[in-house]
Amino acid sequence: MSSEVQPSSRPDDSPNTSGGSWDVEQREVAPPVQEQGQERDQTTPKKKEAKISSKTAAKLSTSAKRIQKELAEITLDPPPNCSAGPKGDNIYEWRSTILGPPGSVYEGGVFFLDIAFTPDYPFKPPKVTFRTRIYHCNINSQGVICLDILKDNWSPALTISKVLLSICSLLTDCNPGE
Repeated sequence: MSSEVQPSSRPDDSPNTSGGSWDVEQREVAPPVQEQGQERDQTTPKKKEAKISSKTAAKLSTSAKRIQKELAEITLDPPPNCSAGPKGDNIYEWRSTILGPPGSVYEGGVFFLDIAFTPDYPFKPPKVTFRTRIYHCNINSQGVICLDILKDNWSPALTISKVLLSICSLLTDCNPGE
């Protein structure tokens, strides 16, 4: 409770606080630098994220680094008709948007997908599900996608960009054999 009271009692921190946990993280990251004002406040969120990552296991840290790398790549060079990124602060939960591929029966459609990464990523595939209802022979009524690279044919060499391209390809040509 005292950590929640302290941020509001210091005028230099009050505009940027989000509750007690922020203040606790602030003290863990850089206790001697609490009086620097604006400059320090702008760097605190990044340090807070780094602190959260350092608390996790090595496997979790490895997956987070890989996911962050893929986020940077997909932001700079997204696959055609696709976008993806974290839903909020959780790097392991993403939302993706796919525009219906030109020339397909889905042309003009906008489809939202959820992507959930596990701490075992990239050694285990992400879980990708359609949030937008879609009628397709490889997508069930709950949005679960039947795609070999999301199951037995997954490889750590694959990226979320390649997964989205494969889903777009699936929307172009139904693959009832999978």
